[in-house]
Amino acid sequence: MKDQFCAVVTGQSLIKHDIRDVNDERFIAVTDFLGQGDVVFTNFESTILGKHGGWPTKGKYFGYSRAEVLDALQAIGFNALALANNHAFDLGAGGILSTLEEVEARGFLHAGIGANETDARKPGRRRLGAREVALLAMDAGPGPTNMYAEDRTAFRPARPGVTRLNTVRKMGVPDGHFRRLARLGAHLQSSPFELANYAQPEDPVAVAAGKEINFYGTVFTHAEDFGRLIEVEQRSASAHLSAIRHAAAQGDFVIAYLHHHHWEPGWQDVPRWVQTFARMCIDAGANLFVSHGAPVLQAVEIYNGSPIFYGLGNFLFHVHADETEWDPPEVWQSIVAACRYDASGNLAGIDLLPVVIGAEAHSLGSATGRLVPVAVTGSAAREVLGGFATRSRAFGVEIEVSSACGRIALPAARKFG
Repeated sequence: MKDQFCAVVTGQSLIKHDIRDVNDERFIAVTDFLGQGDVVFTNFESTILGKHGGWPTKGKYFGYSRAEVLDALQAIGFNALALANNHAFDLGAGGILSTLEEVEARGFLHAGIGANETDARKPGRRRLGAREVALLAMDAGPGPTNMYAEDRTAFRPARPGVTRLNTVRKMGVPDGHFRRLARLGAHLQSSPFELANYAQPEDPVAVAAGKEINFYGTVFTHAEDFGRLIEVEQRSASAHLSAIRHAAAQGDFVIAYLHHHHWEPGWQDVPRWVQTFARMCIDAGANLFVSHGAPVLQAVEIYNGSPIFYGLGNFLFHVHADETEWDPPEVWQSIVAACRYDASGNLAGIDLLPVVIGAEAHSLGSATGRLVPVAVTGSAAREVLGGFATRSRAFGVEIEVSSACGRIALPAARKFG
């Protein structure tokens, strides 16, 4: 059956340079692949320095972009942007307002930031191709509370910021270690006032007496073994899921987007809590779930006939040359995915284009050599797709891998519209 709708999704775009003058046939192959999409989506992993100004709100991992990078994204084919991420507030409220104005002026479908919490939570909605497309975007941290949008109250003015999915990180430790931490806190004469002082500008995290301990900002909890535990606040999740259900009830093609930095020790592994939340989004009516944060390619799952991209890594990654923590090769490898839907609104298949940011091994860490993603073939393509296929197989997805592309073929199983 003929394709009726195509959604193309990529890794995140941390873009600081205008790339419109790049004339490389391997990059052109990537932009040609983008061109087949009705909706072409990325996460804009930055903030705009514009007429509302701003100032640095963080240390080493700070950055901003000029509005011309939005023109570059549009020129190479993007028409939909998630704006919820850890860099959206790098210039504070001024950057949020400037980014909103510049993105809206160019007609992007967008979601994830706003002048207040109510505004930030609103899904973006726009007709793309033959469908009304709704985009919901949220960030799950960890991040300071003051980067998240807040509505006005009788005692507090509204705050421009990022849409939040409230989460709490807890460290699970066996009982003996938990009791030793409690004794150490007592020896140090830790008090509620001291915890409040060190939590600034936050409020201390609430803990369950006897079962959890706030050890100078880190919550430890009883567990059978050591581990990182991420808890999603139910009320926050319910609000986002309700918005997804509302958009789906209108017959929209719904994209749910999540950004987070709660990485596993193996950063290509999928956190269990993300899988749970992603499936909840699909059950609520999302047709496509996309996540970024860990700067590496993770896995894809097809759940109830809808794709879940747990981590698409990087599409554009303009970082400082002295940030050598990004040297591992998997940081510079990703895929571009074209999700194809038939005339009945069912997912018919997904085509996968393997890409590497930069062309040559010697360009690692070089600003000029790492400007754009290029399509790869042969052994380089098999390396990217092979790892992706192995990780995705754990989620029940089989990927056909060739020397230049990958494909996920499946019977149509779910409708939208």
